[in-house]
Amino acid sequence: MGCTIGIDLGTTNSCMAISEGGDPVVIQTGEGPRVMPSVVAFTPAGDRLVGIVAKRQAITNPKDTITSIKRLMGRKYDELEMGSDAVSYDIVPNEKGDAVVRISDGRTFTPQEISSMILQKMKYRAEEFLGEEVTDVVVTVPAHFNEVQRKATKAACTIAGLNVKRVLNEPTAAALAFMEPVEKKRIAVYDFGGGTFDISILQMVDGVFEVKATTGNTQLGGDDFDSRLVEWIMNEFERTTGIDLWKDPVAPQRVREAAERAKCELSTAMETTINLPFIASGGSGPVHLEMSVTRKLFEDLIMDLVESSRPLCEQVVRDAGMTIDDLDTVVLVGGSTRIPLVRKLVEETFRREPVYSVNPDEVVAMGAAIAGAVVTGQRKDLVLLDVTSLTLGVETLGGVMAPIIEKNSPLPIKRSRMFTTAVDNQQVVSIHVLQGERALAEENRSLAKFDLVGISPAPRGVPRIEVSFSIDANGILFVSAKDAVTGKKQEMKINPSGGLSDDEINRLIQEANKNKEADRERTKLIEVRNRADHSIYEAAKLLASNKTTLDEDSVHELESALDDLRRARDGDDKDAIENAMKELGMVVHTVRNILNMVETFEDDTGGLGNLDGGTLGEALGETLIE
Repeated sequence: MGCTIGIDLGTTNSCMAISEGGDPVVIQTGEGPRVMPSVVAFTPAGDRLVGIVAKRQAITNPKDTITSIKRLMGRKYDELEMGSDAVSYDIVPNEKGDAVVRISDGRTFTPQEISSMILQKMKYRAEEFLGEEVTDVVVTVPAHFNEVQRKATKAACTIAGLNVKRVLNEPTAAALAFMEPVEKKRIAVYDFGGGTFDISILQMVDGVFEVKATTGNTQLGGDDFDSRLVEWIMNEFERTTGIDLWKDPVAPQRVREAAERAKCELSTAMETTINLPFIASGGSGPVHLEMSVTRKLFEDLIMDLVESSRPLCEQVVRDAGMTIDDLDTVVLVGGSTRIPLVRKLVEETFRREPVYSVNPDEVVAMGAAIAGAVVTGQRKDLVLLDVTSLTLGVETLGGVMAPIIEKNSPLPIKRSRMFTTAVDNQQVVSIHVLQGERALAEENRSLAKFDLVGISPAPRGVPRIEVSFSIDANGILFVSAKDAVTGKKQEMKINPSGGLSDDEINRLIQEANKNKEADRERTKLIEVRNRADHSIYEAAKLLASNKTTLDEDSVHELESALDDLRRARDGDDKDAIENAMKELGMVVHTVRNILNMVETFEDDTGGLGNLDGGTLGEALGETLIE
């Protein structure tokens, strides 16, 4: 039986953890960092890259490098408000009107498919780390995700071969990782990530974690800060040089990466420099981009975005039936909370210094791992009580939404409401299930439609139709409609998958299973090639800087090993590449020893001229023999 891991599928980075003895342990990605960039790329050679290797080649392959896919999960194309500078790849509507990604060769991918590729890579890494099969997962989502977005996330996990044990709100997960179950506290979790913002109020008493209220904005995050800085850099460059970098196919991605680095640096420094040589060509030759950005300028650019979180914080406290003074702790989650302006706003709003003792990039995954331990029975000292993030209801006469389950209602829950017919002798009633906070039905998200048939003919207003909504602990919605006179009943499980039908999900699962081993071997080959490229680069740099110092035999041996690895790297034999890397590594090790001994001789004798005319190789050889 496989184990249950916790996954934070983030907009910018993703992270996974496992519970060991009831305590969360972050699982290494295998590529160095403990978090993995949520990036997928398709190369001209037909390779699919995921994670850090995909992010590294984004500058040279911007059109086919997919970032921030979480912002498209479960969304219609006409709902999008992303600016033209938000992403470098094409977003188009499919035949259902859903937002999908189109790459250069014309293929399209749903957000669920792209997300499943990230999840597959994480599953593979987790299995390597744990030495056993991974089958079950607790996956987190922004608290303000609607039903469609949650089910789209679940569908992505299913395609990746993961059985979702629970879909958990990110702030709830963070609270689990921060707090001890024996504590009695009321806390606010301020979660500002790369693409989404959530604010939740939780109460913890004797191991019971109860969410009192939650709200947020699924289209507000650190990506928007990057976009503001990118726009300023582009405009400033055009003002001083007259060159519009938006027209360049590569420059915008270079600027975006530089802006992201500058944003991170300004969290600790008061000023940083952006330097991008050869960014464009002008009348007199190459043009370089070099400009300074102060923290004050950056804060001015993003002030309104950060401030937009303040009223949401104030609202959620009221929704929880509390005041600011009732709160014991404010916890910061998400990479964007490292920004001093964000921390200042939180401190001003809640009138206390926030807590950020756990890495904000890892805390959600750690909490998901703890939730996994609760679900599997490893931990029996915790109980999780979550709430609905948005109001659920049905459409009534005149296109008005009638709420049945209000937002912030505790889960699990069941609620019913009586309705009647709109015309005389009506025998069919259409049930249109909606989710949202707007009064008009058309302004809310449609989840499903079905008909209740067989109603007894009667004047309008006489029949009594009971509509019941039921949501279980996993957030799965069931809807039923019953005629009180005839007893006729129609019910259905509302399980929208964000644009994918069950048949489409099953097809993608079969494709993933069919190509599972081939994908793994291809992934291993790509990773070996990346290591080979690094070895070639380092060895070539060593040779270029020391060619005049080394004897001819050493130079020849190093050049020969380099050529062997270059040839192997261009092939498809992983073992051959690894063997060539080992051979080059041995030669590089020998050469470095020779160079170290050269330095020793220079220090001891005052220069190589004191070797009495013998060759360097001979002198070093004699020394090694002794």
